[in-house]
Amino acid sequence: MARKDLLKGLMNNETPSAPATETRVDTARPRYSTGAIGAVSQSIADLKSRAVQEVDPRMIDPGGIEDRLDEDAGLDSLIASIREYGQQVPVLLRPNPNDPERYQVVYGRRRVAALKALGGPVKALIRDLDDRALIVTQGQENAARRDLSFIEKVNFARQMQVMGYERKVICDALHVDKTLISRMISVSDRVPPELIAAIGAAPSVGRDRWLALADLLQGRDAVALAVGDNSDARFDAVMAGLRPERKAPTPPAEIPLKGAAGQALGTAKRGRNKLTLSLRDTDTAAFNTWLLDNLPDLHQRWQSEQEE
Repeated sequence: MARKDLLKGLMNNETPSAPATETRVDTARPRYSTGAIGAVSQSIADLKSRAVQEVDPRMIDPGGIEDRLDEDAGLDSLIASIREYGQQVPVLLRPNPNDPERYQVVYGRRRVAALKALGGPVKALIRDLDDRALIVTQGQENAARRDLSFIEKVNFARQMQVMGYERKVICDALHVDKTLISRMISVSDRVPPELIAAIGAAPSVGRDRWLALADLLQGRDAVALAVGDNSDARFDAVMAGLRPERKAPTPPAEIPLKGAAGQALGTAKRGRNKLTLSLRDTDTAAFNTWLLDNLPDLHQRWQSEQEE
């Protein structure tokens, strides 16, 4: 009878007949009696810890690392989607170590924000995670989604480095190798966080262009250059403002050509690997025709003089 009551309680928890209020997993391991009842109770507790629960979004606090630079981007469309179809994927929470009555987000911040705006409960899995496990889990979930931009991953790695995590843990969190982490850290060391925040996520901008921006900065303050309708445009504006101005090439000077009596015949321009003659064709048309006809003879005369 006791086993039946326990199983009935589990089924009631998994399929509530009315909108659920905040549900919480007791993180302390309870003491069970030995024997069959104790084993069943332990199994039920384990199942509850893996079950999706409903939590009041007002009881959820931020946790881990700020992984998105444009947190509000696309939030309206997410709210509309959840309003129409409901929350399809649960978030992951942990008990707030500073307040046992509250939770912290491990991943799913935008879903929590959307459900808070809608005023509905958040479907969540709840796990006991320490700070290190929280950040690694958050990073791996982001890497699996593949929707963070390169600079958002750089920002994630920078925050982990500031918090004192070693390179291996950063690699594990972002699911990348040490070579790429080194390049990310190189960008974060040379591009100030204020400029990264001013530009934003820049989803179309990859590693090579951010490295090029880092090379151009050379310690200069470029926050004021980050102007544009979106983050990609702001990145382009910063790049354009940092590039050295290209001076227009100086046009070749015109050399006036004059006849024996000083009359104007035209001009000559000496450019790169060429000489351009521009002869007037009004009052010197006859001379121009003669020059074209006699150009081979003139060239032969020049060659003969060179051989003397």
